[in-house]
Amino acid sequence: MVQQVTNGIKISVKTKFEGMSNQNRRLLFTFSYEITIENQSNASVQLMSRHWKIFDSLKSLEIVEGEGVIGKKPVLAPKKSYTYSSYCNLTSPTGAMKGFFNMINFTNTSRFKVYIPTFQLTVPAVLN
Repeated sequence: MVQQVTNGIKISVKTKFEGMSNQNRRLLFTFSYEITIENQSNASVQLMSRHWKIFDSLKSLEIVEGEGVIGKKPVLAPKKSYTYSSYCNLTSPTGAMKGFFNMINFTNTSRFKVYIPTFQLTVPAVLN
């Protein structure tokens, strides 16, 4: 698990290799990841959008941006957390992801970024 705190918001990431599949005659490696966003600040905040950099050792860098996460824009009161799961397909057995969430602070209406630490996506057999 990797973790990082930005502006009182703690991000924790767990990953898991889910398996391989063929799609349009291409071998894909599927990884799931679970993100926990914990509000350690004294203000309520809302996640507005996400920005991902996906590194695949056999492809060029991919940037993914969009509103919310998995179709939601969660509001986190102080000391509350939100967890969601998603997945990523790679064309190789190794890669990584990192990025940030754009958030808004309801106390002072300021917008800020919360950084998602780099996390590795590696097929366990590659590590041996």
